Amino acid sequence: MFNNLSKRLNSVIKNLTGQGRLTEQNIKDTLREIRTALLEADVALPVAKSFIEDIEAKAIGTEVMQSLTPGQVLIKIVHDELVNVMGEFNAELNLKATPPAVILMAGLQGSGKTTTTAKLARLLKEKHGKSVLLASADIYRPAAIDQLATLAKTVGAEFYPSDSSMDPVAIATGAIQTAKNKVLDVVIIDTAGRLHIDDEMMAEIKRVHAAIDPVETLFVVDSMTGQDAANTAKAFNEALPLTGVVLTKADGDARGGAALSIRRITGKPIKFIGVGEKIDALEPFYPDRIASRILDMGDIVSLVEDVQRNIDHEEAAKLAKKIKKGKAFDLNDFITQLEQLDKMGGIMGIMSKLPGMGQLPDSVKSQLNDKKLVRIKAIIRSMRPIERRFPERIKPSHKRRIANGSGTTIQDVNHLLKQFEQMQKMMRKMKGGGMMKMMRGMQGKFPFGGGGMGGMPPGMSGF
Repeated sequence: MFNNLSKRLNSVIKNLTGQGRLTEQNIKDTLREIRTALLEADVALPVAKSFIEDIEAKAIGTEVMQSLTPGQVLIKIVHDELVNVMGEFNAELNLKATPPAVILMAGLQGSGKTTTTAKLARLLKEKHGKSVLLASADIYRPAAIDQLATLAKTVGAEFYPSDSSMDPVAIATGAIQTAKNKVLDVVIIDTAGRLHIDDEMMAEIKRVHAAIDPVETLFVVDSMTGQDAANTAKAFNEALPLTGVVLTKADGDARGGAALSIRRITGKPIKFIGVGEKIDALEPFYPDRIASRILDMGDIVSLVEDVQRNIDHEEAAKLAKKIKKGKAFDLNDFITQLEQLDKMGGIMGIMSKLPGMGQLPDSVKSQLNDKKLVRIKAIIRSMRPIERRFPERIKPSHKRRIANGSGTTIQDVNHLLKQFEQMQKMMRKMKGGGMMKMMRGMQGKFPFGGGGMGGMPPGMSGF
């Protein structure tokens, strides 16, 4: 997410940080490079211009020029300005209305609006304990109605049935009345999208909006369209009283122009950000955390929240107790850990939130590939229950069956088993409080991976 912008900004700031003292000239040279980085990231020109002007006004002063660590002070100024441009704080949904609170989803076709509707329902249900009803007013695409009906079941939300013969206003008002009858907390109305902005679409969504008077009108936009996303959001905002924006497909957006342009151009906050295709891949948008990620400072707060939300603490306690007693850590335990890792966004999802990850060499980043985890899980799932419990008993003939069942090779199976054996040895050293002894023996290196790839889960470094 925002990899290109992050790489450019950090390269520029690193060069400046290495200088003993700052002058007005080298600050201006640095700001010129930052401006270029912003424009290459498809940040809207007026936004990039005001961004640089604001930084320059703060940077060319005694606080920075006379600082003992001027580079660090400048980094803080850039960070604070990134936060300022994106909105300063997370703007939460307004759910304080008399139930049901009505949320209207707007956006162009292909922006991920229908999927985002379901993701939002899941987030409201699981994080806020709300009961949610979904309805589709997209009468032009029957497949979109069917898609939302299926997604509603997936996330455990109610669904108001509709079809292409119905009027969008009748669908929206009918859904709200149903929610009232069932005493539900929230209604989310998905509307029709188009391939471009047109008068017909705007007239229809205005009619729906006027009829239901939603507490939230969210514009869903593909972040990969860059400053076009901001311009489209501006056009919608002129036609509808938007309350916020949802940026989708941010995991595939290496530039970041949309995130940095939308708030300044529309005046509306980014409330959520989509970070993947999975139904749980929707996060509240925290400008300070995103700014820290862009500047490669990490996002430990979000990472801790991911752990608290996704890790099964009861299972983790059982595993810790099992290891402490010296019982064997088997492949059932390992695949459980991999599945929990998957819930947190996989290896790359976690790494993106750690400080300094942008400075890792490309050769290392190429090893941190979640596809390798998929292959490892496929190998383990191709084993019989007894083989997972006692992997040391797996014979050559068994390995051939496991390799065929997982679509891998016998060498892959051997590699995983060898690495896992090393991990079991490490786990045994933890018996009876031997953690400190084990850590001293590791001499600062991670226990598994080999081949210069310390820190990789067993079996990953050679896959």
